[in-house]
Amino acid sequence: MDRRIMGLETEFGIVHRVPDGTPMTPDDTARLLFRPIVEWGRSSNVFLPNGARLYLDVGSHPEYATAECASIDDAVAHDRAGELIVDDMRRKLEAKLAAERTGGSVYLFKNNVDSAGNSFGSHENYMIARTTRFARLIAHLIPFLVTRQLIAGAGRVHPTGPVAFGQRSFTQNAGEPSYSFSQRADHIWEDSSSSTTRARPLINTRDEPHADSERFRRLHVIVGDSTMSTTTTALRLGATDLMLRMVEAGNAMNDRTLVDPALALRQISHDLTGTTPIELSDGSKRSALDLQREYLETVQRFVQANGAHHDRVEWVLDLWERTLTAVESQDLTAIDTEIDWAIKKKLLDSWVARNGADYSAPRVAQMDLAYHDIAPGRGLFRILEERGMAARLPGTDGSEAEQATDQPPETRAKIRGALVRAAIEAGKHSTIDWVNVKINGPTQQIVRLRDPFLTQDDGADAMLADLQAVAASRQEEPPAPPII
Repeated sequence: MDRRIMGLETEFGIVHRVPDGTPMTPDDTARLLFRPIVEWGRSSNVFLPNGARLYLDVGSHPEYATAECASIDDAVAHDRAGELIVDDMRRKLEAKLAAERTGGSVYLFKNNVDSAGNSFGSHENYMIARTTRFARLIAHLIPFLVTRQLIAGAGRVHPTGPVAFGQRSFTQNAGEPSYSFSQRADHIWEDSSSSTTRARPLINTRDEPHADSERFRRLHVIVGDSTMSTTTTALRLGATDLMLRMVEAGNAMNDRTLVDPALALRQISHDLTGTTPIELSDGSKRSALDLQREYLETVQRFVQANGAHHDRVEWVLDLWERTLTAVESQDLTAIDTEIDWAIKKKLLDSWVARNGADYSAPRVAQMDLAYHDIAPGRGLFRILEERGMAARLPGTDGSEAEQATDQPPETRAKIRGALVRAAIEAGKHSTIDWVNVKINGPTQQIVRLRDPFLTQDDGADAMLADLQAVAASRQEEPPAPPII
């Protein structure tokens, strides 16, 4: 599949803090955060004019699902746009709290674990052809995803060392302050499952294509970390897309089935050398570094034989190789502005060295969390990026994300976004999902958009014209959607 629809879903942690006072609970904070959304959208689950979905998820987590994107650049821009949109909601809530003399600061974190050890997700979606042999795809993809944290982990401090998990425990670094590749690795329990919370697998197998089910299927990956760096996000998506393309083409690949993928995730995460032997079903043992090298070399041969299917392929392969070389040599200077776990580790190590401390210091845990604060000028990653100490995706300057807060990508999202905006301006209530747009009223109108690549539809054009005519006849100001 030369063209692929992809997207990201991000859950944000939320905290309210008041100096010398009692803060609101996350439930109350999230409820107030979404109050303006409910006022104009009549729900805490809405689609926005940029084609994205914004909603309040279980556990009081604001969640943002990007619009359908047909390129890595669009997916990266729309992922960052989600941060800008929810941060705008945060600023408006803080202003409201100040006006009401409740006061305090609201924090939104793009990470994957809270202080109580609860985990929340960052999910990836990739469109695949219905004709793809799904079981074969999963079998080849799981060992890749288990080891992918070497190149796409967000990094996490463990002030008292790794925590043992029942029968899937391990002993490396036990009781010693440490640092791991991944935030999500300690919270995954199965290789694949139709559940996302009870079992929490690497891949969710529930068949919800959000498109023409005769032609498409959606691969729902839930093992990834939330990534702050646009270069890490691009590598995460780009390397996975290349793996999918290779499997879809029917390329022969070695069987690298793992005995226990969940245990392997933890073992790999807590070994920054990438050399811990992992058990394979054929009785052999391989390290994460070995497996990732094998995947990279196989993909490189595939690209040489078949050509690059987009203009980011060469860049993806270069950063992938540089990251594995950095892990192997333990010299992170070649990636410490591009890969999240390495960027954060450099920041923490610098503070530790200056203060004669170690990873058990409370300040280190605070910095670990503050790295994921999405507020400009306050979040540590944002500060590093603003100072040029964290790289942007080559050829981008941040304006792409600003544009993406308002403008849909050139996919089906363009049609949906236009209808959402028109419905708001016409004062019409709508019921929308990824495929259907329904304008409610005495004579309901419905448009079905089953092709994710669609950018024009006659039925949608007619609905848009009707809504624009209604909007033109209105005198009052329409409610403003929550966009920057």
